[in-house]
Amino acid sequence: MKLLIDVIGWSGSGFLILAYGLTLVENNKYVSYSKYLNLFGALLIAINCYYYNAIPSFVSNLIWSVMATLTIYKTKRRARYFVKAKLKI
Repeated sequence: MKLLIDVIGWSGSGFLILAYGLTLVENNKYVSYSKYLNLFGALLIAINCYYYNAIPSFVSNLIWSVMATLTIYKTKRRARYFVKAKLKI
């Protein structure tokens, strides 16, 4: 079980690093991927922190995942608004 939790934590860290790297790429088509990588990376790290009873890091990563979820929701909502506005023209 410990090995699985360690792999989950390291995967989460990799997802967050990859998400940051994608934001540095000048092509905007990768930005949407980075939002999901932020969400999943933070959740995976939160699982690892909870297992090891690292409560401050657990809370930080939960907040990080909530922020990522809100960003995804806001982006999808804005996209729907622009689609509706475009159809009315």
